[in-house]
Amino acid sequence: MINQRNIGYLLIGISIVLILLLAFVKVDVDKKDVLLCDMVANNPNLEMQDCPAHTSNTSWFILISFGIAFIILASGIYSIFLWHRKKPVIQKFEEVDQSSMDEDEKTVYSILKESKGSIYQSDLIKKIGFSKVRTTRILDKMESKKIIERKRRGMTNIVILQ
Repeated sequence: MINQRNIGYLLIGISIVLILLLAFVKVDVDKKDVLLCDMVANNPNLEMQDCPAHTSNTSWFILISFGIAFIILASGIYSIFLWHRKKPVIQKFEEVDQSSMDEDEKTVYSILKESKGSIYQSDLIKKIGFSKVRTTRILDKMESKKIIERKRRGMTNIVILQ
């Protein structure tokens, strides 16, 4: 199963392999550069600035490759540890004494509980089967009793249990 954590482990694995390979390449290039510099130094006809090791861009390419490998490593670590810090917010609401509610209010309250504490007013109207006016009046009464709260969302309201 592919998820964020597995992708993170894959990125870390790839970056470690890249770093190890680049380390071997860097050691090999350094050995060859030392050998070239020694050969130029031992040849009286050549100056040290004529050494191919001093004019090559290979070390810059290796340095950039190490940077890319470390960026991949950092993104893998981020994928595993920091990406999952966001936890879903669970709406907590207190149980309300339903003895003071009439039947319509109890119906609205039960629908809100089934909807995990919030629902769009337009969806509530569809579920409850009452007219818009009747539903609005029920919600007005419940809001005055501090059972619910309505917040404007575009062309409709979201009804939230308090």
